[in-house]
Amino acid sequence: MIYKEKKLKNKIQEDISKIEKAKNTKKTILSQTIYLGTLGIMFILPIIIGAYVGVWLDNKLMGFSFSWTVSLIFIGIFVGALNVYLFIKD
Repeated sequence: MIYKEKKLKNKIQEDISKIEKAKNTKKTILSQTIYLGTLGIMFILPIIIGAYVGVWLDNKLMGFSFSWTVSLIFIGIFVGALNVYLFIKD
């Protein structure tokens, strides 16, 4: 039990030091631009992959009335939004 308490105490102290360091650090325009660019790539990349895989499946599986491209684009939008949310959460 004591080990878990020490581990929790160390984790809390580590988080407090990270928060204090983040408050003291001045964000530059370059760092903010890189951050936004990373978010954009994290959102767009699953959509593009879904579109390419969907077109490939539509060409391979002719005769189906189901459009793989549209479905996988929507899945890509969901996955991209989830990526951005989880990235911002941390």
